[in-house]
Amino acid sequence: MSRTGTWYLLPLLSLLLGSGCAAAPITPQAISIATWNAEWMIEPATFAGLAASCTPREVRVTGETRSVPCDLVGRTQWSEQDLERLRLFVATLPIDVVALQEVDGAETAAKLFPGWNACFTKRRHVQNVGIVARPGVPMRCNEDYRALGLAENTVRWGVDVTLHPDTPQALRLLGVHLKSGCNRDSLTSEREACGVLQRQVPVLEAWIDARAAAGERFAVLGDFNRRFDLETGPARDSEGRTLAIWPELDDADPAGADLIHFDSGPGPEPCRSGDPVRQAIDFIVVGAALRSSVMADSYRMWTYPRDAARWPDHCLRSLTFEFRSTP
Repeated sequence: MSRTGTWYLLPLLSLLLGSGCAAAPITPQAISIATWNAEWMIEPATFAGLAASCTPREVRVTGETRSVPCDLVGRTQWSEQDLERLRLFVATLPIDVVALQEVDGAETAAKLFPGWNACFTKRRHVQNVGIVARPGVPMRCNEDYRALGLAENTVRWGVDVTLHPDTPQALRLLGVHLKSGCNRDSLTSEREACGVLQRQVPVLEAWIDARAAAGERFAVLGDFNRRFDLETGPARDSEGRTLAIWPELDDADPAGADLIHFDSGPGPEPCRSGDPVRQAIDFIVVGAALRSSVMADSYRMWTYPRDAARWPDHCLRSLTFEFRSTP
């Protein structure tokens, strides 16, 4: 089978030689992880019920509120036929683990990933962050990283999981969906969205630094709602205020926080041929202990079919890691 782009989880093989058990050989393993903002993914019947009492966009809601903005009604809702089409699409992808954003919990995710294991944040709000894993990929749900929701609990929490827990292959993942509305301005801007996003940065950095200090293999993936390609200046201003996300996170302090992020590569591509090109705001960020395991040239943005059907407004992006270990 071809091993181009992002690919599959290789099975472990144990060999019995002769009349006795020979030591198992060092066997390569690969695992492909992805991030996907599925755009207000709510089951049709649930959406219809919420639409009857929709919330004006200017009204601020907390994580304990189940509602949809009124401006979505009639234009941003999925049908059962849509869900089936998306299920068939993801079923063709050689991906083992997906961090999902804007999904109304595990039951909704199961419509797209039937039989997969799922860890989702436990906000009552219809927009949750989750991670799903293909059957056969051991995954432990850790405590929700609620601190990302900030004190007022109006933005999304992080979902924290461990793949292959309690083994030498353990891999810690944090799925995120940071505050929208400030993808290019300085975080010191007077815009409210920039202030919220600025306050999320040290919370996210604390999780990264804790993993780095512990020497763990980790990655953060999801919708950062930020143009990292524009963040070329310093992390902070002369007063110590955070200006930009990427230089603040990638400070190599502690040493394991020497990060690398993966986006669209040399140039941006549209999700479908002929669509407008948008620079990436969805990333897979990898810590120092995991960098050597990144499979060369495995980063992939998966394009949707060019048809009249509705597709999410974010592309699905994946990256593959290869490990060598003795079972």
